[in-house]
Amino acid sequence: MHSSAIFLIEFGAIILGLGLLGRFAGRFQFSPIPLYLLAGLAFGQGGLLPLDTSEEFVAIGAEIGVILLLLMLGLEYTASDLVSNLKTQYPAGLVDAALNALPGAAMALLLGWGPVAAVVLAGVTWISSSGVIAKVLGDLGRLGNRETPVILSILVLEDLSMAVYLPIITALLAGTSLAAGSITLAIALGAAGLVLLLAVRFGRHISRFVSSDDPEKLLLVVLGLTLLVAGIAQELQVSAAVGAFLVGIALSGEVAEGAHNLLAPLRDLFAAVFFVFFGLHTDPSSIPPVLLPALVLAVVTAGTKIATGYWAAKRAGVSVKGRWRAGGTLVARGEFSIVIAGLAVTAGIEPSLGPLATAYVLILVILGPLAARYTEPVALRLTGQRGKSAPASGTPAEGEAPLAEAKEAVDDQGTVGRS
Repeated sequence: MHSSAIFLIEFGAIILGLGLLGRFAGRFQFSPIPLYLLAGLAFGQGGLLPLDTSEEFVAIGAEIGVILLLLMLGLEYTASDLVSNLKTQYPAGLVDAALNALPGAAMALLLGWGPVAAVVLAGVTWISSSGVIAKVLGDLGRLGNRETPVILSILVLEDLSMAVYLPIITALLAGTSLAAGSITLAIALGAAGLVLLLAVRFGRHISRFVSSDDPEKLLLVVLGLTLLVAGIAQELQVSAAVGAFLVGIALSGEVAEGAHNLLAPLRDLFAAVFFVFFGLHTDPSSIPPVLLPALVLAVVTAGTKIATGYWAAKRAGVSVKGRWRAGGTLVARGEFSIVIAGLAVTAGIEPSLGPLATAYVLILVILGPLAARYTEPVALRLTGQRGKSAPASGTPAEGEAPLAEAKEAVDDQGTVGRS
């Protein structure tokens, strides 16, 4: 009875603290992820008030948080959207992977961590934070801008790549043989392909089967189906997160919208628990030794993300201002970087990988919204493109300047009727 009371006190304090931190972050309009990570550091090994009784329950909640993060991500896209993005935007996805994964792999090798840690750190630096970026786009009023579809396409391709990447690192971290790893990857790809095929051809029937006018029944069916598929995927040595992502893709229409609305509070709760859990397993004293590599990696990969967004937006015919905005918006890293690093921490491959990932995400989740807001004006000022105007003399060009500026404004902000 005594231990039960301590558990309730500890877990209640965690949830209350997360709520207050989230409210604080919302008041100042920045992502609460760094505060959740700091809370985990405070309650974890070497922290101010280490947890004892509730740690096992927090671990289960963290696993549910990862599953819900990936499920909600899958609900954002239909199978046809994913197929269309694969066909039209795959060059941008390849450039994104090359520019942003290689610095992480190179840093791990330079630190002498070995090839498995290199593959893990490559994923940490590669994947942008869909959650932070979506919030930034909404806060800055850029959802209808010309560059926004480019940004979303890159995010979709990154999310799709998780279906391949996660099984690979799961096999590597488990130390399976090449043959066993190949089988795992084949199963993952086969499952992803099958789900996409079923979603494209029979998506309406699947959604009709899951659909219910009663919110309680809809919540129970979607959540139960997701956990069941995630568990089966994990039993087959495929990431549970990939299974949840595929369930989200298979649902569409009103069912996806209804499930999204019902599951959003649960996702936010358990995702916050997940970030705390990651911090719990990171000793604060282990961060200072890796702070310099994390800072170097953050600066380099912020630059490579800006270059990725600029190139992809230029390829799509977006104006110069929109190209810089696209690049700056992609800088933020967050939930997926921590998910990937969390797998490595659980496997115990490299003690310093968790602290490095924590410091890296803390830097970029704070820098990301600032980069989204200020990359464009700073870049235009540095390149000398800001403040250009028509000639002062009474030439025909004087009357043409306003038209050019108006066209640039339309290119930047999108077309008439945007949402």
